Amino acid sequence: MTHRAMRDDFFVPVTTIEDLTLWYDVDGNGSPPLLLIQGLGYTADMWFRILPALSEARRTIRFDNRGVGRSGLPDGAWTIADMAADAIAVLDAADVARAHVFGVSMGGLIAQELALRHPGRVNRLILGCTHPGGREALRMDPAAATMLMDRSPRSAREVAAASVPFIYSPDTSRDDIDADLTARLRYPLRASAYWGQLDAMRHHDGTLSALPRITAPTLVVHGTADRLVQPGNAELIANAIPGSRLEWLEGASHFFWTDQPARTVELINTFLAQG
Repeated sequence: MTHRAMRDDFFVPVTTIEDLTLWYDVDGNGSPPLLLIQGLGYTADMWFRILPALSEARRTIRFDNRGVGRSGLPDGAWTIADMAADAIAVLDAADVARAHVFGVSMGGLIAQELALRHPGRVNRLILGCTHPGGREALRMDPAAATMLMDRSPRSAREVAAASVPFIYSPDTSRDDIDADLTARLRYPLRASAYWGQLDAMRHHDGTLSALPRITAPTLVVHGTADRLVQPGNAELIANAIPGSRLEWLEGASHFFWTDQPARTVELINTFLAQG
């Protein structure tokens, strides 16, 4: 069911799946549209830096994953497959039968699951700074794992600050990082949502053995300096998906669209213009 609800003093679209409310937003015009899926704990606001350039050529659809931002928090545990079903619900609500799909980090894992479960809904697929999940995925930097699993009581800003060395290049300007933090902290992350999303990834069986079934033209993008998701995961994915293309962003870290926004937009627009 799709309806419009009052949020932040204006009407925005929301949809529901099994009584869970999902917030989404649509920008631009043009077909096929592009569905954007964010990573662990992040709202759709984190697309702000590249959204205008991506929306110039096409309709873009972004949404808050379950548990974060303006979307609802379900009771109990959930899975990556559940989050892929959420993405399909958003496409249905936006009256989109088939879309390009761009997922980053956890959003890339969701995008893989979406492409495998609903191949007819995916036109072209972009997988950024992600991994295949499961035992086959290359493990992250131990210090990054410690950062993600830290349960010590801290403010939202302290938690966000602790992640900075792992998701940005040392060359990223402080102004750009602060702009990201402002967007990130607009809707403070609930602990239960964070652990719910993290557990969904940790318990995921992995997609690597199934990736050869993906038929959508696929672009894999990864920063060479990513400390959160090992760059070798990009090679695992690209080697498994027939005909996929791997693009490295030299010196970029996990948030490659902040580290190198112009190059990111160029890669995506060029790839999507092909079909």
